[in-house]
Amino acid sequence: MSNILVSPPKKGFIGFIEKGGNALPHPAILFAIFALITLIVSGIGSWLGWSGIHPATGESVDVVNLLSREGLHRILLEMIDSYTGFAPLGIVMVALLGIGVAESSGLIGTGVKALLVKAPRRIITLMVVFTGVLSNMASDIGYILIIPLAGSIFHSLGRHPIAGMAAAFAGVSGGFSANLLIGTIDPLLAGLSTEAANIIDPDYYVMPTANYYFMAVSTFLITFLGAWVTNRWVEPRLGKYEGDVTPEEIVPLTTVERRGLRNTGIAALVWGALILAGILPENGLLRGADGTILHSPLLKGFIAFLFLSASTLGIVYGYTVGTFKKSADVIDGMSNSFKTLVSFLVLVFFASQFVVWFQWSNLGVLLAINGADLLRSLNIGLIPLVIIFVIFSGFINLFMGSASAKWAIMGPIFIPIFMLLGYSPELSQAVYRVGDSITNIISPMMSFFALIIVFFQKYQKNAGFGTIMANMLPYSIAFFIGWVLLLILWIILGLPLGPESPINYIPS
Repeated sequence: MSNILVSPPKKGFIGFIEKGGNALPHPAILFAIFALITLIVSGIGSWLGWSGIHPATGESVDVVNLLSREGLHRILLEMIDSYTGFAPLGIVMVALLGIGVAESSGLIGTGVKALLVKAPRRIITLMVVFTGVLSNMASDIGYILIIPLAGSIFHSLGRHPIAGMAAAFAGVSGGFSANLLIGTIDPLLAGLSTEAANIIDPDYYVMPTANYYFMAVSTFLITFLGAWVTNRWVEPRLGKYEGDVTPEEIVPLTTVERRGLRNTGIAALVWGALILAGILPENGLLRGADGTILHSPLLKGFIAFLFLSASTLGIVYGYTVGTFKKSADVIDGMSNSFKTLVSFLVLVFFASQFVVWFQWSNLGVLLAINGADLLRSLNIGLIPLVIIFVIFSGFINLFMGSASAKWAIMGPIFIPIFMLLGYSPELSQAVYRVGDSITNIISPMMSFFALIIVFFQKYQKNAGFGTIMANMLPYSIAFFIGWVLLLILWIILGLPLGPESPINYIPS
């Protein structure tokens, strides 16, 4: 039997999106086409003199002609570096080395089995989305581990694995700005917001916890919306999975497996103790250069910790249950894990060229600048401005992947606008974060988009852009409606967005 899904015909608008999207060329070819279009548009834009003023620096930003002598030279000389330096590539490869050990040892399979045996099935979808949201705290672990794991869990339960991955993807990426804990993105955005606020008020300071209350409540909103969309729309639309991928069996653990998990748990506790010993003392080895936890290598270098911990736990489990008998077995596990990367390695080559060429051309920056100028000129009330700002941020996110880069451009425009209207920089930042999150799951510019396609192709060989868009668009729409309504309610009630972070701005 082919592993192409056998499901009811897809009808309506969503079905049209999937059919039309999957009728497009192979994703790798599509990225190549996007890259060529970028070259052509950069030449046209340069000839027409497209330009703008960067609000943060006051410097002129011009379209860079990539078809010029200098542009072509840069493309040829940096093509290899653009590929090897593409952030998701190294992250995925390093993470997969550790995960490969854990998988080949049988640890992941047994862990999934243990979870399925004990977890109430009624809340599996909620837990998948919730775990995805919380994973944002730990760098990119959600993309690497949570999404494929969610597919395995759903598959083992007799549910559609793509529905599980879609739910996890919605939590990890669509809920990027929601969390119960402060992550690395919070101080980064707060720093940019402080600089923008200083344009109006030189003494104003935006704390890293500026949006904490709002984002903590948003965590539960995104969890329930993500689970509802999965159960109500996505999974019924997918129908019954009838591919040839063998699911993990849901059977009681054997004595050896329980012993393996026990020893693995002990190893995990040792890891936890070592990490705590490194971050709890004020001069701990794992604290950042500034002495804080937020800038520690534990958070900023989480993939390295994932590799080391997953490898260690996999080795402990493997030698306990007997799947590993010699050191070569460990290396074989790493090697076998890379076999799943073949299609991803090809796809990411073309994706990386498109992303860097679009960046070099300054087309994304100019789009953000000119769009923001248009939005500023509208002179409308707060609620309409918030809604339009969310839509605008989400639209720009389709073309620029970096949250901090976009905020560096838009913050100096919108924060002063909001402040002059009597509204705080913290509110501007919260509105931006909502818009920046809701379109992550449908943006080809999102760094891990290519990896998500590969994950989907495990269960549906012909999965492409259309499959991703069709399954994720309902989440994007639901998150937009729910999150905007929460924003409006928050503004009407005048609730603080975080500690000492009011809605209104009162000049000092």
